[in-house]
Amino acid sequence: MDAQPTRLLPRRLALGAAALSLLAASLFSHVANAEVNTTGLAVTDTEVIVGQLHSATGTMAISETGSIQAERLAIEQINASGGILGRQIKVIQEDGASDWPTFAEKAKKLLVGDKVAAVFGCWTSASRKAVLPVFEKENGLLYYPTFYEGLEQSKNVIYTGQEATQQILAGLDWIAKEKGAKTFYLIGSDYIWPRTSMKIARKHIENVLGGKVVGEEYYPLGNTQFGSLINKVKLKKPDVVFTAVVGGSNVAFYKQMKAAGVTAAKQNLLTLSVTEDELLGIGGENMEGFYASMKYFQSLDNPNNKAFVEAFKAKYGQDAVIGDVTQAAYLGPWLWKAAVEKAGSFDVDKVAAASPGIELTTAPEGYVKVHDNHHLWSKTRIGQVQKDGQFKVVYESDLIEPNPFPKGYQ
Repeated sequence: MDAQPTRLLPRRLALGAAALSLLAASLFSHVANAEVNTTGLAVTDTEVIVGQLHSATGTMAISETGSIQAERLAIEQINASGGILGRQIKVIQEDGASDWPTFAEKAKKLLVGDKVAAVFGCWTSASRKAVLPVFEKENGLLYYPTFYEGLEQSKNVIYTGQEATQQILAGLDWIAKEKGAKTFYLIGSDYIWPRTSMKIARKHIENVLGGKVVGEEYYPLGNTQFGSLINKVKLKKPDVVFTAVVGGSNVAFYKQMKAAGVTAAKQNLLTLSVTEDELLGIGGENMEGFYASMKYFQSLDNPNNKAFVEAFKAKYGQDAVIGDVTQAAYLGPWLWKAAVEKAGSFDVDKVAAASPGIELTTAPEGYVKVHDNHHLWSKTRIGQVQKDGQFKVVYESDLIEPNPFPKGYQ
């Protein structure tokens, strides 16, 4: 049976929720620590400790700062509403520093040294792949918020972002139909997610869409020189430039594209990796008219999202922006809360077993549900970049069942 939908509280209700916390705590006070924590996690009768593991520094900080903020907001709201099983959540934050070995080292510290009950973290697939053996060996629980290439499933991970069928394939289908696209130029940063994503994209373009890949290029993380690439794009004149450039490199890439005259007036471009967070650094005027394939945009017009945006801006400033991964990160603590309360325990095995079927009707993106494969049912949306740094949603799919191992793409 599905857990009852967890209620997300807008900031304006925080004080009222705080007033209810004592009542909520008393209702759960009979649940002794010995009953809800049999595996030695950092849980007391009044407190539960979790970890945050993101890049607060380095080239990925431009993308991961929003995740840190969203997870903190969710935890603050959960604490204000009484916590989890009557316990307040305390956070130990570690910095992966955009370095994959550092992520693995910090993951072990959180799980073995701090004995955290769950970790909300990572962004790149390289960081996730680095920590996955640690989580599986130490039996930790990771809530991973980023859209990614799929081809993975673990008892120890809840994937709150979309996998390839929900982003890459759906996005390519849309632009092929909408723009009559037949030729594609694939561009990515040089690590596992862009390379695997483009491998999947190439198979779909050639085998399903009947199109042709006319170029494929990868650049190191942090790269800022794209002049040669842009000249090749101008020479090839593809119907679509399909990009998975990540982090700070996006700022240089799109500014140089515009300076070279490669704009939406002349060139279709669909990105898998630029959200409102990156646009803050790039500038909407440098990407105006280009498209992104995501499941969430800050501009979504629904009551859940309006409350979320209001609470986020109240906490982090009116100029703060919210991207796809930021929203997916916000879901992590709420999904964990729902699973813990369904399981009646903080023990990782019990929480993992309780997670399938958990649903949030109050998610900012609208509705999500945890699949047996630990990914989320979600929609694909196509947003067009506006000059003000926001996206106009031009397409929205039905809910798509997650399939991290699509036949013919492995």
